[in-house]
Amino acid sequence: MNVLETDWWAMALPPEWWGEVDEDEDTVLVGDQDDVGCIEISTLHKADGHFDQAELLRIAGNESEAEQQWQQVELGDFRGWRAAFAEGDAAVREWYVANGSLLLFITYSCDLDNRGMDDGAVDELLDSLTTNR
Repeated sequence: MNVLETDWWAMALPPEWWGEVDEDEDTVLVGDQDDVGCIEISTLHKADGHFDQAELLRIAGNESEAEQQWQQVELGDFRGWRAAFAEGDAAVREWYVANGSLLLFITYSCDLDNRGMDDGAVDELLDSLTTNR
């Protein structure tokens, strides 16, 4: 098992998955060798205070491009909201999760024909999220 680590958080990656950190954009891309889909993780920081669940849900509702049925989720050290939808010929899953003043916006997308194929593996990866504070 490999560990993908940023300045703010870390995640375990099985050998068949890869990760790239773009520190200029505070964005991370994660995918598997089969190229079924891709995870993108953006890191945001709150200048003062902490994110609460009501604020996260408000952000998710305002930022998401499609109207969602949001469900609460726990990913490792992070808590927040998730939704899934189809957009054109893509299946998309989104998460807005936070720990203290750190918010992660996570998307996973793949071809609509591959919907659900990597869901278990993606969930397992995201469940390994830890903070580096």
